[in-house]
Amino acid sequence: MATDTISTDNRVELAIGGMTCASCANRIERKLNKLDGVTATVNYATEKAAVSYSQDVTTDDLVGTVESAGYTATLPKAPGQAEDAAAAPDPTEQLRQRLLVSLVLTVPVIAMAMIPALQFTNWQWLSLTLAAPVVVWGALPFHKAAWTNLRHATATMDTLVSMGTLAALGWSLYALFWGTAGTPGMVHPFEFTISRSDGAGNIYLEAAAGVTTFILAGRYFEARSKRRAGAALRALLELGAKDVAVLRNGTEQRIPTDQLVVGDLFVVRPGEKIATDGDVVEGSSAVDASMLTGESVPVEVSEGSEVAGATTNVGGRLVVRAKHVGSDTQLAQMARLVEEAQTGKAEVQRLADRISGIFVPIVIAIAVGTLGFWLGTGGSVAAAFTAAVAVLIIACPCALGLATPTALMVGTGRGAQLGILIKGPEVLESTRRVDTVVLDKTGTITTGKMSLLDVTPAQGEDRDTVLRYAGALEDSSEHPIAQAIARAAKEAGELPSVEQFANVEGLGVQGMIDGHAVVVGRRKLLQDWSIRLPSDLDVAFREAERAGRTAVAIGWDGEARGVLVVADTVKPTSAEAVQQLRALGLTPIMLTGDNADTARTIADQVGIDQVIAGVMPQDKVSTVERLQSEGKVVAMVGDGVNDAAALAQSDLGIAMGTGTDVAIEAGDLTLVRGDLRVAADAIRLSRKTLSTIKGNLFWAFGYNVAAIPLAAAGMLNPMIAGAAMAFSSVFVVSNSLRLRSFRALPANSSGE
Repeated sequence: MATDTISTDNRVELAIGGMTCASCANRIERKLNKLDGVTATVNYATEKAAVSYSQDVTTDDLVGTVESAGYTATLPKAPGQAEDAAAAPDPTEQLRQRLLVSLVLTVPVIAMAMIPALQFTNWQWLSLTLAAPVVVWGALPFHKAAWTNLRHATATMDTLVSMGTLAALGWSLYALFWGTAGTPGMVHPFEFTISRSDGAGNIYLEAAAGVTTFILAGRYFEARSKRRAGAALRALLELGAKDVAVLRNGTEQRIPTDQLVVGDLFVVRPGEKIATDGDVVEGSSAVDASMLTGESVPVEVSEGSEVAGATTNVGGRLVVRAKHVGSDTQLAQMARLVEEAQTGKAEVQRLADRISGIFVPIVIAIAVGTLGFWLGTGGSVAAAFTAAVAVLIIACPCALGLATPTALMVGTGRGAQLGILIKGPEVLESTRRVDTVVLDKTGTITTGKMSLLDVTPAQGEDRDTVLRYAGALEDSSEHPIAQAIARAAKEAGELPSVEQFANVEGLGVQGMIDGHAVVVGRRKLLQDWSIRLPSDLDVAFREAERAGRTAVAIGWDGEARGVLVVADTVKPTSAEAVQQLRALGLTPIMLTGDNADTARTIADQVGIDQVIAGVMPQDKVSTVERLQSEGKVVAMVGDGVNDAAALAQSDLGIAMGTGTDVAIEAGDLTLVRGDLRVAADAIRLSRKTLSTIKGNLFWAFGYNVAAIPLAAAGMLNPMIAGAAMAFSSVFVVSNSLRLRSFRALPANSSGE
C-alpha cells in the first residue's frame, strides 16, 4: 500500500476544553488512542493533547472523537493569531465570580447551622434561601461534569460532589416541606447520642453549600495556576524585535518584523535586537547571545558571520541578510521546544483524583445497597432514604475539598514571604521524588555580569596606572568586557581624559592619554602595533585563557605594560547552596552553553563534580531527557531563555526570579531573589507542603471510611455528623496552618 511507504506521522496539538479533573484527560486519551494509527498524550495541566496520526486519519476525526467524549477540541491558531490569544479574557474570571458569590452566601448558612444561638425562629428558611443558589448555580460546573460522566458510564469526584450536594439539598427540601424541619422554632438538637431516625426533621443545607464553596475554592486556585502554562510561550515570543529598519532601494524604512522576507537586508544599530536569523553582510560588532546560548562573553561577528534573532547587538552597526523568518527562526524553534516539553510532561494527578476512581463507585454502590437493604428488611421508605442519603452526605468530601487548597494557600503564602513562588499542587509531588538537580551556570551559579578579576602589570610597571589607562580607554566603548574594566577603574579613582579615541572593531581600542599612544585589546591588535608580550605577561595571558576567562593586554609607547583578566564571577552564596542541595539528597550537575574550561573553573569553585558544557538549548532538553531515561528524577535551575525548554521538560523546574520572564513562566518554582540557596528552602517547603496535603487527605478519607458504616446502619445523628464534619474540616485547616511556622535554613534567613 502507498501508506506503508510513509515513514513519518502527522503531528498536531489540540487545545482541549471542558476537563475538570485528571480522569477527564485519561478518558480523552483512551478515546483518541482507540483510533487506528493514532498515538495521543493528553495533559490535564496544560489542557492540550499532543497527537501523532497516520495519513488515513484527519484532524476532523480527532476533533470529532474528543467531542463525542463530551469535551471540546480546537486546532492550533496560526502564528499571527498569537497576540489575540494573549489579549483574550482570563477564563478563570467566571470561576472567581462563582466562588465569591458562593462564599458570601455560604458563610451565614454554616454559622446558623453550627451555632445554636443563631437559630432564630424560621432560621431554616433563610438557610434554604441562601444555600439553594449555591448548590444549583455555584455547583453547576460539577453538575455538568457529573452529567457528562453519567453519559459515558464513568464517575469522578465531580460525580460525588454533585450527588452529595443535590442529595443534601433534596433531602433538606423534603424535610422542610413534608417533614417536621420546617416547623417554626426548629433547632438542631445539640446532643451526642447515636439513634435511629427517619430524618424528617433534619436538614443538611450547610453541608451542601459548604462542600460546594470549598471545592470551588480548590478549583479556582488550580485553574489560576494552569492559566500560566501558556504564558511561557507568549513571553518567549515577546522577546523578539517588534520592528526593523529594512533596506529597500538603498534607503532605510521601518516595518513590522513579521513583514520581513528571506533575503531582505536590514540594519541593526548598537543596543538594538536583531530582528531575525541571518548572515552579516556589512560591519563588525559583538553580539550578546547569552539569552539563547548561555555564553557569558559576547560573540564577535563580522562579514559572513551568522546571527540569531532576538539577540542584542552591543557593538557597531551591522547590515544583516535575513536567512530564516517566522516559524523557522531559532526563537520560534525554542518556543516549540518549550511547548513540546510542557505538553509531554508526565501527568501528576492529585491524590484525591486518583483515589476517586475507586472511592466514588464504591460510595454510590454502598448508598444503593443501603437503600435496598432497608427496604428489603421491612424498614420504612423514609428511613431507607434517610440512610442512603446519609451515606452520600457523609461521603461528600468536605474536608477533602479543604485538604489541598488550604495547605497550598498556606504553603504558597509562606513561600512568598521567603521569596519562593509555587505554581500549583502538581509541583509538590515532584519535589519529593527529585534526586538530581541540574544547575545552569550563567546568572544562576554566577552573577551573569562580566567583572575585572585581575590586573597583572609588566615588570617595573605600576598596577594602578595600568588599570587607570585601560579603564579610561575602555570607558568609551560599549562592549561588556570594556565596561567591566571601566567600572573597576572608576572604583579605583578618577580616570584621565582620552584624545583621538578609536575603536578597532573586533580587536580593541586605541587613543592618546597623557601624551602616550595607548592600545588595549587582543594580542593581534598589539602585534599590529609591533608590541610583543614579555614572558611574564604571556604566561598570565595563557593561564587566563586556560581557565576559560577573557584576557586583554595593554601597551603604550611601543611596549606591553600589563594584562587584565575579565570573567563572569561566582555568586558568594553559590557554594553554600550546592552543599545544602547535597544535604537534601540531590546530586548537582552543571549544564551550560559556555566553554568547558570556564565551566570547569566555576564548578571547582562551588563544589560540583559533574559538568556538561557547550550545549545549545535543544541539547539542554535532550540532556534532561537522557537523565530521566536513566531513571533519575530531575530538577532544573535556570534563569535564561535558553533554559526555558529544559525547565519545562524537567520534573521540577526552578526559575531564578532575577532572570527572564520566559524562564520564570516555564518553571514550576520561582525564586524571587537571585540567591541559589533559596532553591534548597524551596524544595524543603514544597516537600513539607506535600506531606501536609497527604496528611489532610488521609484524615479526610479516613473520616469518610469510618463514618460510612454508621450512615449505612441508619445511626448517624445529624448533629454528630455535622460536628464530625466540622471537626474534620477544622483539623485539616489547623494542620495546614502549621506551615506558617516553616523557617528558612539559618544561613539563608538574612534575606527573609
